[in-house]
Amino acid sequence: MLLLWIGLGLAPAAHASGFTIRSVSTHLQDKVYQLDANIDYQFSDSALEALRNGVPLIILLDIKVEQERSWWLNKTIAELQQGYLLLYHALTEKYIVNNLNSGAQENYEQLSTALSALGKVKDLPILDAHLATSGSRYVVRLRTRLDLESLPAPMRPLAYISSDWRLESNWYQWPLQQ
Repeated sequence: MLLLWIGLGLAPAAHASGFTIRSVSTHLQDKVYQLDANIDYQFSDSALEALRNGVPLIILLDIKVEQERSWWLNKTIAELQQGYLLLYHALTEKYIVNNLNSGAQENYEQLSTALSALGKVKDLPILDAHLATSGSRYVVRLRTRLDLESLPAPMRPLAYISSDWRLESNWYQWPLQQ
């Protein structure tokens, strides 16, 4: 009977893991382009087990602003990285999300709430308006990934070879609205 279920594709689905960028937009505010994003974080069972056992996870947002060029490769105008630390504090039984760039920290009772907050990026400054030349076209590229280099040294070899730990989104690209 189990073989029949598997053969028909009716077996229960395994926990799907990975990072997905759902939407991104930019806007100009006070002569600075700012980014808003909605990201879905689905961690593997291995990563969640490590988190619950006190291993801090660092999630990185890689952002590039490029000037489009017709006859040559795009020119990178700005490149930045935004980092977040996700940690489970066993004593208080809370999940902590720490913005590594600003130092802002929030505590959450539930992992789902922490991941939801982590996935809502709002008003992140990415480019001073004076760096964008009028008449030129620009694209913004974004991806998010789990930083394997920040894992404890004994965990890294397994993380490098296991697909459970290679958690990253595809690059998401959209035009910068001027």
